[in-house]
Amino acid sequence: MNTKKRTSLVGGALLILIGGVLLAVQILPNFYIPFSWPWIVIAVGLFLFTIGAVTGEPGMAIPACIVSGIGGILSYQNATGKWESWSYLWALIPGFVGVGILLAKLLGGEKGSSFGDAFQLILISLILFAIFGSFFGALGIAGDYWPILLILLGLGLLVRPFLRRNT
Repeated sequence: MNTKKRTSLVGGALLILIGGVLLAVQILPNFYIPFSWPWIVIAVGLFLFTIGAVTGEPGMAIPACIVSGIGGILSYQNATGKWESWSYLWALIPGFVGVGILLAKLLGGEKGSSFGDAFQLILISLILFAIFGSFFGALGIAGDYWPILLILLGLGLLVRPFLRRNT
């Protein structure tokens, strides 16, 4: 299946999903989605993704994931009132880029090392999230042992060039 057909299918499915949710809100009296201002940011990201899918530009998935991901962070902070969580939640942004790269490659039908790069961004993002979340006391993942995560990340960065094949 070529890129145009694939992105058209995704764009159509996304529009059907959004229309179904909006129809459910109108028809079902007990169906309620709590709306707050961060949902506007998420909607802008979904709009970017839809534009990319409809026009056959899978690369639009990257900025769409970044914008929607930041909207998700803002939605969490708005719902909980934990605005100080930005001190460690920013570390998820490289992971949003990785998810965007994955979606762009899947929509474009491309194969290759880009998947490894995307997973690497997601992994680094999760490690940074664990480190900063533990450092700022929000996550009980590492507790007092968060410096070990820093050491392991540093070792991984030192060893990584020697593990790659020369091409």
